[in-house]
Amino acid sequence: MEAVCLNSEPVFDEGEDYEDEGDCTIDGDDELGENQSKREPLPPTVGLEFDSFDEAYDFYNIYAKEQGFGIRVSNSWFRSKRKERYRAKLSCSSAGFKKKSEANNPRPETRTGCPAMIVIKLVDSKRWRIVEVELEHNHPVSPEIKRFYKSHKRMIVAEEKAQQSEPVKEIHTIKLYRTGIVDPGFDLHSNINEREGRNPADHSKHLELKEGDTHAVYHYFCRMKLTSPNFFYLMDLDDDGRLRNVFWADARSRAAYNYFYDSIAIDTSSLANKYEIPLISFVGINNHGQSVLLGCGFLGHESVEYFVWMFKAWLTCMQGRPPQVIITDQSKPLQVAVPEVFPQARHCYCLWYIMQRVPEKLGGLDGYEAIKRQLNKAVYDSLKIAEFETSWGDMIKRHGVADNKWLQALYEDREQWVPVFLKDISFLGMIPVKENESFNTFFDGYVHKHTSFKEFLDKYDLAMQRKHLQEAMGDLDSRNSTFELKTRCNFEVQISKLYTKEIFKRFQSEVEGMYSCFHTRQVSVSGAIITYVVKERVEVKGNEKEVRHYEVLYETTQAEVRCICSLFNFKGYLCRHALNVLNYNGVEEIPSKYILPRWSKDYKHRFPVDNGVTEIDVNDPVHLYNNLYKRVIQVVEAGAQSQEHYKLVLQQLQELLTKFSLVDDNLV
Repeated sequence: MEAVCLNSEPVFDEGEDYEDEGDCTIDGDDELGENQSKREPLPPTVGLEFDSFDEAYDFYNIYAKEQGFGIRVSNSWFRSKRKERYRAKLSCSSAGFKKKSEANNPRPETRTGCPAMIVIKLVDSKRWRIVEVELEHNHPVSPEIKRFYKSHKRMIVAEEKAQQSEPVKEIHTIKLYRTGIVDPGFDLHSNINEREGRNPADHSKHLELKEGDTHAVYHYFCRMKLTSPNFFYLMDLDDDGRLRNVFWADARSRAAYNYFYDSIAIDTSSLANKYEIPLISFVGINNHGQSVLLGCGFLGHESVEYFVWMFKAWLTCMQGRPPQVIITDQSKPLQVAVPEVFPQARHCYCLWYIMQRVPEKLGGLDGYEAIKRQLNKAVYDSLKIAEFETSWGDMIKRHGVADNKWLQALYEDREQWVPVFLKDISFLGMIPVKENESFNTFFDGYVHKHTSFKEFLDKYDLAMQRKHLQEAMGDLDSRNSTFELKTRCNFEVQISKLYTKEIFKRFQSEVEGMYSCFHTRQVSVSGAIITYVVKERVEVKGNEKEVRHYEVLYETTQAEVRCICSLFNFKGYLCRHALNVLNYNGVEEIPSKYILPRWSKDYKHRFPVDNGVTEIDVNDPVHLYNNLYKRVIQVVEAGAQSQEHYKLVLQQLQELLTKFSLVDDNLV
């Protein structure tokens, strides 16, 4: 991209009215105008993009015509060497004031200094994006006089010329630009393979917005974009300008993903439960084991096409860096859309979602309680695949449910949701693997079945504030609290110095659980690998207990340990059985490979993010903002550790701002 001269001034063309370089017709002629008059036109929005300057001008001109005011190009900025426009301000025709005339009978002043305008900017040297919007006028506007403005007259003349001339080979269609995401070769409207679980796209599907919802969404995004430059959002519009999908992520969510991108859950419970708002959330786990929002959106229709759009929007927001593990509900569109957008990620189904449907799907069967007990035993208690297969087969045969379609589908997909098949995947506590564990959605308590779009946007800010406060309190407790030790085990002392308070408490329960294990016994040796069996007394029903046997592999040269329960992969810390074997072999400290940096008290301070971008485009303010934001957050983390750090950070920031002012003064 050609550099812009810092000393160049914008070209002010107060009297310029944009002239079309060629004839322009509106696809559909009178029919389109009729349809647009029947529905409220979509207002300009920060972030909308267009294929050309002409298209951006036409869009604003059509909007102005529907509202009842004219427009003109009030300011233009050009490259220093070439007369190439890269920024422009389109204003209401009443913007500014005319120059004073020395004529004897000057014309009366008709302008009012109206602030209504949009600013468009050339991005990526090929598209024009709206970067500023002001909708309010300081004078009355009336659609009744829209045909008498100069900018509108040219539209009428162009249309009349098109009707009188020979049939045009190519019609310039005036429409909103629908953002293409990540993969320019991806065709949203391509033919769909029925065998892959897809259905033909239904382009009539869109978000069902009530009165006031459209403006609530629009004004929320405008406010967030003005107060937070790193706020990201995309809107998917159909050819009639109706809203199909919306995605957004605030600056904190984008920053959090750089630290906690390993395993994420895509929460679609609002869709499954038929809530009024079709909310979809991208959720991760922070270093306190708390859920952290990584973006969310509204989905107009549960189809592969719409999910693919949403996932590509999210991936674009996160600069194309995919997660390692993705957890979703079990649904046909998700089964196709997830691997299409994230081909390298491990896609699994959330066990909790599936088990919550058991009463609905099996509650009407004879012997339901017995079926449920045996299903839980097969799913939660199987340590080996053979155990699951035997237990499942016995349930099917004993209760005569071989023809149950839902159970058949679950069995076919067993490798994507039953814990015994997922032991090699690092979930970091994202999924419950025990019968008494639950899964809480990020917006649990903030959204109910009849929450409206407008109401949700109000609650969104409240939810984010409370979640951020919860995380800040966790940081404070972890840094300043002395953790209570409950045993004399060296493992407990070691982790208390490293992990956040909440993760330490979870690990501490495993250390205490070592005392419920007994009779650690060596059963086989194969080179440097020794196999042990650890017995544990576990509660099964009420006060009843049974003894279970856990195989643990121990590699003597590298002190590597792996238990058949695979708690380390499921939760991110070693289990009591593995700790017993380490202790049995005289290992006094947990090997470093089993201490995950992501659980550290000062993780965000000690481990700078690596977003995979080696070169920064200095001409792109978004790249500059993202890069600076990710690095300055380390200063914020360090500055919040003590009053001394806080005062030092404030002092240095003030000095930096003073230097910025001096630099700006020198450029004037």
